[in-house]
Amino acid sequence: MADLAVTGPLSFGWRVGMLNRRSVLPGFGLSFGYAVTYLSLIVLVPLAGLMIRSVGMGPAAFWAEIASTRVLAAFRVSFATALAAAAINTVFGLLVAWVLVRYRFPGKRVVDAMVDLPFALPTSVAGIALTTLYSTKGWIGALLVPLGIKVAFTPLGIVLALTFIGLPFVVRTVQPILQDLNIEQEEAAFSLGATRLQTFIRVIFPALLPALMTGFALAFARGLGEYGSVIFIAGNIPRVSEIVPLLIVMQLEQFNYAGATAIATTMLVFSFLLLLMINLLQGWMRRRHG
Repeated sequence: MADLAVTGPLSFGWRVGMLNRRSVLPGFGLSFGYAVTYLSLIVLVPLAGLMIRSVGMGPAAFWAEIASTRVLAAFRVSFATALAAAAINTVFGLLVAWVLVRYRFPGKRVVDAMVDLPFALPTSVAGIALTTLYSTKGWIGALLVPLGIKVAFTPLGIVLALTFIGLPFVVRTVQPILQDLNIEQEEAAFSLGATRLQTFIRVIFPALLPALMTGFALAFARGLGEYGSVIFIAGNIPRVSEIVPLLIVMQLEQFNYAGATAIATTMLVFSFLLLLMINLLQGWMRRRHG
């Protein structure tokens, strides 16, 4: 009888008791209370205050603030540039992750560490550096001027900055999936006569697709909220290269708190929907690989 598995309510109670004895944190009630209190003070209360302020404006005033030509242009610039940067990072982030996982070369650890540089580097420093390099008198920008390409103070400069800060999200999302891929499946595809392209499309890419989608969504969400690295290289020209976070700051500087609140609430809704989509993608990825 001692070797038989414990089943039924006794099994459930026994497992809960074992978990409680093994836990190094306080009991569930106390830990849950601390977690909810912390999240409420740091996240929920400020966001709730923003939503309450927006509701108090009334639908007509709210719509008047976010439907102006300048605000709509800022949303268009923010979404278009963030989408373009996320798409670029999806392609080249996969390439970087592939090189780091599948090849050995001198300085590999240095390259791997450089991927995380946008996480550690202050975004304002990145913006200043990119502006210095890609301005019309910069080292790289001066070479592009004869070709008719202007990067700094244009939407192209915003895409460049967002690509810089978004690359790690794709690389670090795809890299562990590549490491866990079974090489034997690729070898089996080769032995059956598949080409390299066919093997990638039919064997490798389906396994990487959930991670790529998650990395794309993370880079896109990060790009929408980026401020520091963009304000220097964008030029902040209304209806041309003005982004939503900058517009919110300008509304606050002009004491237009209603306008800033309406724009911030709209961005909050979009950000929440993006995070919800990211969580759904991560859940799908765990079910596929777990």
